[in-house]
Parts: sequence; C-alpha cells; structure tokens
Amino acid sequence: MDLARDFEVDALCLQECDTNDIPDTIGDLHLADATKGNRLGLAIYYRMDRFTAYETKTFALKKSLHDHVLSPAHERLIGTRVVDNETDHDLVIASFHAAPLTASNSLRRNQIHAAHAELLSMGGGLMSLMVGDFNYPFFTKYLTAQMKDAGYDLTLSDRRTYTRYKVFKGHFDFATSQGLNIESVETLPRGASDHLPILISAEYGQDAPAAGGSAAPAA
Repeated sequence: MDLARDFEVDALCLQECDTNDIPDTIGDLHLADATKGNRLGLAIYYRMDRFTAYETKTFALKKSLHDHVLSPAHERLIGTRVVDNETDHDLVIASFHAAPLTASNSLRRNQIHAAHAELLSMGGGLMSLMVGDFNYPFFTKYLTAQMKDAGYDLTLSDRRTYTRYKVFKGHFDFATSQGLNIESVETLPRGASDHLPILISAEYGQDAPAAGGSAAPAA
C-alpha cells in the first residue's frame, strides 16, 4: 500500500476496506486484526520492529437507524494494545467508524464516549490514540469541549478530509487521544477512497509512565 511505503508509518488504521481480501503484511507492517463480516471493514496494522502487540479486540457500539435497515455494522471499533519496543510505553491504537450523517450528532457522541470506555477496558490508565471516520463535520467545537471534559484531546487535520459533495465537505476524519502530544494531523492526497487519508505525528506526554524515551509513532 502506498501510504505504508511513502510515509513509513508505524501503525496504519483502515476503515471500509475489504477485510476478506487484505494481506497479512503491508511492507514492514503486520496485520493485528480486522473486523469480520462487517461492511465497515476496520483493520489495524503495526510495525513489528517498533511494537509488540498483546491484545486486539473488536467492539459493538450503539446502532443507528441506518444500521438497522441496511447490512450489519455493529463492530464500529477495533483496538490493539501494544508496547513500544523502543521506549516501553504501553499504548492502545484504535480504528473507529461512527454512524453516518443520517444519525444525530448526539448518537455519534454516545458512540465516541462508549468507544473510549471500551478502550479503557483493555487497560486502565493506558495512553490511547483513536483515529477514523467520525462523521462529525459540523459543531466540532462542541465535540472538542465534550472530549476535553472527558479527559481526551480532539485534533482535526490541517485540511478537509471530504470534499465530494458541497453540502457535506469538511473534517470527517480526525483523532482523539489521551496521554499523547499530537504534533500534527496532516491531510494527504486522495487515493482510491472518497475520504482523504490523514497522517498523525505524536509524542508521548510528559506524564506517560514508561522506562524511558519520548518518541511516539505516526499512524
């Protein structure tokens, strides 16, 4: 995959891919796991020489009306718990896909909060980075405030990630994090998807417990 080759990422989070037809490896990246039989097609790859993966889980979140009338989309979150081999930091990397725009922002906020709670179940106090399609291009200031109150940072990309339709263009894809300092979220050139990919560069926060080091991965 061009993203893995061109940008030398340490982790790759995918949405809406054909999980029945994805490779076990992409360059130096290894597949942690992917959702099964789900039209959202979530998957996580990681660089094995950088991380040791201990656990990967998929989670069901509250369904929208869209989910009930169309094909199943109950697995909207996949998370992988890793240890950074260079710094001994524990981290959860997650790929997330919120309900479509036919649902309400309140339902998407419910899904985001629930996703954070599920990731915490993989280990209390762990740093986390959750990226994906949040389907939340409007009223993001309110969402940012909600995330801050819950102890998370929300970081938008430097440019819009969806421009196909005039009405719905905006920042659909971004990141929430805990315990990390997000240096940048860069919108990359369009590929085969109608969403533009994003590249996240981050460092571990000063209070992050670890044996040492401060460098963190791009995802």
